[in-house]
Amino acid sequence: MPHIELETHLPGITGLLEYRKDTGQPIRELTQILMRGESTLTEAERELIATIVSHGNQCRFCTTAHTATADLLLGEKATSQKMKEDIESAPVSEKMKALLTIAAATGKSGKLVTSEMVTRARSAGATDAELHDTVLIAALFSLYNRYVDGMATAMPDNEAYFDTLADRLVAHGYMRLPQGYDHLKK
Repeated sequence: MPHIELETHLPGITGLLEYRKDTGQPIRELTQILMRGESTLTEAERELIATIVSHGNQCRFCTTAHTATADLLLGEKATSQKMKEDIESAPVSEKMKALLTIAAATGKSGKLVTSEMVTRARSAGATDAELHDTVLIAALFSLYNRYVDGMATAMPDNEAYFDTLADRLVAHGYMRLPQGYDHLKK
């Protein structure tokens, strides 16, 4: 049960962002830029970063949501599952393995990112912008994880919710839907 009264039809982060639209809007804008804006990292790769951070932070809502979104963008489920089990055995490029390792470290503490990790990523072809965005995405999703779990937001009643959420994130990104979310009420 959430620590504050939230819309019951909006589990997880959406209920929090709707609770305070004034603080939710800049968070949504930053997320949209990082996750759907111009980047040499694909949208799927950025969703994998969000997934590994959320998984490491044990945020069930965010892990499930971003796993579903990454899976939809990739068109398969094996990559995200393998990555959560062991980054090094995941079927991703060496560059992504290095960036995911940096993201996982950042999710725990930025001070855990070592120069060796950065050197490995650079040697595998990561650019300064990719390093920057990986750390910023990891920091942002750590904020989301702590926000969602710190407010004890509700999980959806039906796991199919996450497929619908993934569809929405792929089709509309991270901005508030123009029509809002009342259509999600049961």
